[in-house]
Amino acid sequence: MLSEHHDISHEFPEYRRMIDDLRAKDPQFDALVAKHDYIDDEIRQLEERQSPISDMEIEKMKFERAALKDQIYQCLRAEAAKV
Repeated sequence: MLSEHHDISHEFPEYRRMIDDLRAKDPQFDALVAKHDYIDDEIRQLEERQSPISDMEIEKMKFERAALKDQIYQCLRAEAAKV
């Protein structure tokens, strides 16, 4: 869907506080979230501007975003299991 936010805060609102805490204390987790959100912004901008990009390239970006989201979710689940 065009212009839909897929940044991590929107994807996992129930983990918002944990995301903020992990980003503050874990540089690797912070880098994952930053990369995910950067790719999400790029995808949205390309879709909104209808910039010339091949379907294969946009799908590759979406696949990478999904893979990062999966990694982030696994980190969140592991952190939640500690509590």
